[in-house]
Amino acid sequence: MTLSFWATAYLALVVVAVFCAWRAVREARTPQGSVGWVVFLLSVPVFAVPAYLIFGQYRLKGVVVARRDTAKIIAAIGKYSARRRPEALSKAEYGPFEAAAQLPVLRGNAASLLIDGRAAFDAMFSAIDEAERYVLVQFYILRHDGLGRALRDRLIAARKRGVEVYVSYDHLGSLALKNTFRQSLLDAGIRLAEPRRSQGVAFRFSLNYRNHRKTVIVDGKRGFTGGLNVGDEYLGLDPDMGDWRDTHVSLRGPVVAQLQLVFAEDWHFSTGDLIVDDLDWRPGMQAENMVGLIVATGPVDDFDSGSMFYFASISRAKTRVWLASPYFVPDLDTLSALKHAALRGVEVRILIPDLADNRIPWLAAYAYCDELRDAGVQIWRFEAGFMHQKVVLVDDDYAAVGTTNLDNRSFRLNFEAMAVFFDTAFATQVEAMLIRDFDRSSLSRKSLGDQPLGIRVGAPIARLFAPIL
Repeated sequence: MTLSFWATAYLALVVVAVFCAWRAVREARTPQGSVGWVVFLLSVPVFAVPAYLIFGQYRLKGVVVARRDTAKIIAAIGKYSARRRPEALSKAEYGPFEAAAQLPVLRGNAASLLIDGRAAFDAMFSAIDEAERYVLVQFYILRHDGLGRALRDRLIAARKRGVEVYVSYDHLGSLALKNTFRQSLLDAGIRLAEPRRSQGVAFRFSLNYRNHRKTVIVDGKRGFTGGLNVGDEYLGLDPDMGDWRDTHVSLRGPVVAQLQLVFAEDWHFSTGDLIVDDLDWRPGMQAENMVGLIVATGPVDDFDSGSMFYFASISRAKTRVWLASPYFVPDLDTLSALKHAALRGVEVRILIPDLADNRIPWLAAYAYCDELRDAGVQIWRFEAGFMHQKVVLVDDDYAAVGTTNLDNRSFRLNFEAMAVFFDTAFATQVEAMLIRDFDRSSLSRKSLGDQPLGIRVGAPIARLFAPIL
């Protein structure tokens, strides 16, 4: 009787696994993802079926609804920006980026780098202290530590001055956030997107989709985004990680309205509240007149917009493309674009950390290095602490800073945002910063076969998980 029960249960599990495998074939974003899921589901359904229910879903209908409901913002920004597009707009130059962003390239912006945590949080805290109407805050990780409490205290002080404050964080990245921290924000009258409550039962089935964006907006006039989360380690205070090398960017001009639009859509998805009428959509023109846009990507886009962003950036390079990312697990399109650029004489440099904060993607990166070096790509390893920045520099007139890593998770599973500028002055800032980083790095020359045994064995295995890394 017992044997019959377990046999029936296993047969039912196999049926579910076959159904999930069929869904994976139909819905997975890449052929590699389809094959990986099918093999996993049919070979070990006991483990694979629960994993697929958590990690294998590829659409989030709620965000699609949010975008439909915020269409009036896009229309308003469209009217505002129609007179602010670059005079010599080239479809070949900007088209792929506008398609990935679903937003226009605009002039009239100003951007400046904020290098490392102290500079970035000093600037963000100063802006919050000067807020008059509202503050929008969104981070992937929000911790109840020294830096987290410093942010909390400033937000509470702003609320006491009559400033409206909106705070959002990712449900997985901030899973350890204490309830007392959240309650102190609520008690102060701060509006909080509580993902654990707002998504209810669906929460456990949305773990694969992470909102990786880091955004602060003040009064619709000043914006900040980049690689930094809220935690003491981002100030270099974690003895295990050492110095924390990261980059944020301070924004003014029309791109702030675009960044604000992204926040409003995320807020609507998390809470169901449409806050667009409470926000200021007139960011003002800046004398620097930089041409740029916010490329916000995610799993609800019609195509793989995160991958398209990197492919378009690499493809436009004529003399150089320098990329900095803490994780390097590229998809096949990006891998081909990097090799193709190097083979046509472009100087291709990839800067990744020598120190690991996440062992599996760190190992997987080694599996790609040999074929890239054979094509002429330079792999540099940052050795002065842990490097977490996400930065792109192409030729002398294009640069981007934001949250998108060079991995499949950022390309297809995370909600990300990059501040992109077609501007020589900003590119010069980024060049100077990266040169200093390369000075603290070493050019990697060892093949995988010459690495220690743990890396030789672990790298190919880790690469098998590339579709979800």
